[in-house]
Amino acid sequence: MQYTDIVERLKSLSNPNAIEGMARYGITPQKTYGVSIPNLRNIARETGKDHELAQQLWASDVRETRILASMIEEPEMITAEQMESWTKNFDYWEICDQCCSNLFKKTKFAYQKAVEWSTNDKEFTKRAGFVLMASLAVSDKKANDRQFEEFLEIISREARDNRNFVKKAVNWALRQIGKRNLTLNKKALETAREIQTMDSKSAMWVASDAIRELTSKAIQERVQGKK
Repeated sequence: MQYTDIVERLKSLSNPNAIEGMARYGITPQKTYGVSIPNLRNIARETGKDHELAQQLWASDVRETRILASMIEEPEMITAEQMESWTKNFDYWEICDQCCSNLFKKTKFAYQKAVEWSTNDKEFTKRAGFVLMASLAVSDKKANDRQFEEFLEIISREARDNRNFVKKAVNWALRQIGKRNLTLNKKALETAREIQTMDSKSAMWVASDAIRELTSKAIQERVQGKK
């Protein structure tokens, strides 16, 4: 599909009621049609990967066009500069998470940017660093444990950040790393217990929530089978 075809499809799928619902969950783009993620995935499948079209869709600055851009962009065509440019436009959590999970985790810069963004002052850029860590922990089956041990050090360092969307992503990254295998489960729990001793409400929440999940019967049974 061409750009104009996509816009017409988005308009036909517009759902004003969904826009109100999204706002209740902190999804607050300036422009949106209220189209669901499953419908966007369907459009992306029909469109296929297309670098030039992705650039055009991102430039439109509409929730749906930007999410579609993250779905159809070609990871091998991405530059570090493009990742930085797109990330500067993150102004709510959904676009951050969609770009990281659909696209950024598949680029050769994923680990580098996870580390770099983890110290960024902007809330959603910093969130992107930890969403990348969580996404890589799930998707990169070939990565060695040391890469994630380095992430655990960063998680411990940044656990005091009390901004809502940052601390939730820090917690997410910690939990996902702890679910990779038995060794990382133990190391993630060690990290969580260290974080738990910090004089910070955010750190306490990050740690307690992670410990609760990582010590659960379901997770322990899963990692016991991944020695």
